[in-house]
Amino acid sequence: MFTTRRLLSLWLVLLLTAISAASAERQKVIIDTDIGDDIDDAYALTLALHSPEFEILGVTTAWGDTALRARMAARLLATDGNKNIPVVPGVPTHSKPHFSQRTWAEAGPTAPHGNAVDFLLAQAKRYPHQITLIALGPLTNMGAAIERDPSGFRLFNRVVLMGGSIHCGYGNPRATPPPPPEPEYNIAMDPAAARKLLASGVPIFMMPLDSTQWKLDDSKLARVAARSTPATDALLVLTTEWQLATRQHTPTLFDAMAVTYALRPEICPTTPLRLQVDDKGFTRVVEGQVNAHACLKGNGDAFFELLLPRLSAKSLSAPLSSSQ
Repeated sequence: MFTTRRLLSLWLVLLLTAISAASAERQKVIIDTDIGDDIDDAYALTLALHSPEFEILGVTTAWGDTALRARMAARLLATDGNKNIPVVPGVPTHSKPHFSQRTWAEAGPTAPHGNAVDFLLAQAKRYPHQITLIALGPLTNMGAAIERDPSGFRLFNRVVLMGGSIHCGYGNPRATPPPPPEPEYNIAMDPAAARKLLASGVPIFMMPLDSTQWKLDDSKLARVAARSTPATDALLVLTTEWQLATRQHTPTLFDAMAVTYALRPEICPTTPLRLQVDDKGFTRVVEGQVNAHACLKGNGDAFFELLLPRLSAKSLSAPLSSSQ
């Protein structure tokens, strides 16, 4: 006959087994972001933080003032209860775009130490063929990692990136005809790094302008604001800073589609292509062996059905995991 103590012990074993199984099934990810210029990075990062499917090994920052970007990312993580996720600044560069959320970023913690290239290669070697690298900015950190250790970089399971312009440029992809292709920012800022990534041998899943131009209009923003949480409060402040700095009103959530693809690939099905990047940053389809899979049309309704509830959901902050 079971005693109360034995029942409690059995219950604890079953609970720990379930937690261990759930943890084992989580997708290991690293997010490389140029957070702080456009507002979509903040929404994309918050979506990732609120997605139980992910085990976030770290956040690396790309392009421009990567130290300040790291301070901003660290503040956003801490605000949402995720102080244990490492944030590592990447290769600094000169950036023309205005750091629209500078005021909020400068109130963040001291810039974290470390180097994104070291971090990326170390994690890839620690978890070979297990990590999804989600790239939300120019690809400079990846280019530098490939240059330093191409075989080490090939230990990533895949790269999911927001970037490129296949059949559509900036504007409304659903217009007839759609705006013509043009150099997309994340590719055009560092075409050489994009070419290195396409030649790296790592599976690449690209979310170009064709499938990522989804507007967070006033009605959708109201849904984010309807529930006050640390995450939604931060997003609303950051959105206001971005609106004032850029004199734009409605955010376009380019980067959030890359995170969405890593979660629910059926929302943005991909087409196998061979892509070539020229020195101006055009991403063109050419003949030859496939080197990327690109989403040319996404499901906007399904995208927002996933995104909006998660932005206002409770933080998934958890005790420090063995990977962190």
